[in-house]
Amino acid sequence: MIFTVAIDGPAAAGKGTISRAVAERFGFRHLDTGLLYRAVGAKGGDPVAAAQALVPDDLVRDDLRSLAAGEAASRVAVIPEVRAALVEFQRRFARMDGGAVLDGRDIGTVICPEAEVKLFVTASPQVRAHRRWREVGGDEADVLAQVIARDARDADRATAPMVAAPDAVLLDTTEMSISAAVERAASAIRSTIEGRA
Repeated sequence: MIFTVAIDGPAAAGKGTISRAVAERFGFRHLDTGLLYRAVGAKGGDPVAAAQALVPDDLVRDDLRSLAAGEAASRVAVIPEVRAALVEFQRRFARMDGGAVLDGRDIGTVICPEAEVKLFVTASPQVRAHRRWREVGGDEADVLAQVIARDARDADRATAPMVAAPDAVLLDTTEMSISAAVERAASAIRSTIEGRA
């Protein structure tokens, strides 16, 4: 079965947690597409060359979840040649037999506009910054400033800005538990699968 679930949204909204949970529940493969950009940013040097040479082993580095890697990812993601180098990898992954869940910022709008299910996971900047601060530490006010700056970069970039697809299901996790958010996502996926049967 070819079945793609596209999960988009800003940093620390919960999309990665939700993506991993629904992928496991439905037996689909999972790709955190942000890791592609984090890996390119973390490799340093020419980002276009790094993107073109990216291999799966680059996605298992220990430092890819750091705040610095996230900032580097946001900077290289605005380079059209970097995005082009990574798009085909993501599209092939999404349409392999067996089902796939991809999470990122432009999956439902650019990478896989034909995805069977599209979700946009969001939360208030304050809640997302607090979540990220609990992960990485530091000064919480600085983390909030970085979250707001990154949101602006991701939403305002000329190539593939972060926006919800018109047909995406919105999940606002500001006051929603992870289990409730996973259930809402799973319900949307289940109803689509059942509708195709």
